[in-house]
Amino acid sequence: MDKPESSSVENDPVEQPASSHVEEPVATRPPGSKRNPAALFFVATLVAAMLFLGFHAARHAGGGANDSLDPTGKPAPDFTLETPDGKNVSLSNYRGQAVMLNFWATWCGPCKIEMPWFVELQKEYGPQGLQILGVAMDDSSKEDIQKFAKDMGVNYTILIGREAVGQAYGGVDVLPTTFFIDRDGNIVTREFGLQSRSLFVDNIKKALGQ
Repeated sequence: MDKPESSSVENDPVEQPASSHVEEPVATRPPGSKRNPAALFFVATLVAAMLFLGFHAARHAGGGANDSLDPTGKPAPDFTLETPDGKNVSLSNYRGQAVMLNFWATWCGPCKIEMPWFVELQKEYGPQGLQILGVAMDDSSKEDIQKFAKDMGVNYTILIGREAVGQAYGGVDVLPTTFFIDRDGNIVTREFGLQSRSLFVDNIKKALGQ
């Protein structure tokens, strides 16, 4: 009797169906190809923003050695500096007046925006007892600073700054930096960087006791 033929074929090779998975190619940068300028700009902007925020967070957290204490309400450190034409001027000379002490530089763009405001504010509030002092914190010569001030139409006192004076005021790491000092010689407030004209007016009025 013939043995029935098995329905299972164990020894015959079974053809496997082709895999539906297709190996995806890995993207590689062709040799000599250029980076996307927009992407580079985005990364650079992001890094700059992180550094800026980190710097200001450190300042407000008191992390900086030069800005660990709020000077508001404390006596403004006295100093004596020269004007571009060689005259000595001391902060204590203005006791009884309100003083706006502005640290600036000839190369500082925001400082150039503020200076015309200061000319107007000196005219408006000078008769009420305000004196603006502009302390130049750059390496320009006295002659260059004097010419710059003249070209800007400055009508307030310009002084040649020294690093020691900046350090006495907590370290002037940002230009412009402006301190508002009352008639008794105490610091009312300070401002970092370019601010609005209206804010300067408000701070001047505080310094004048208005």
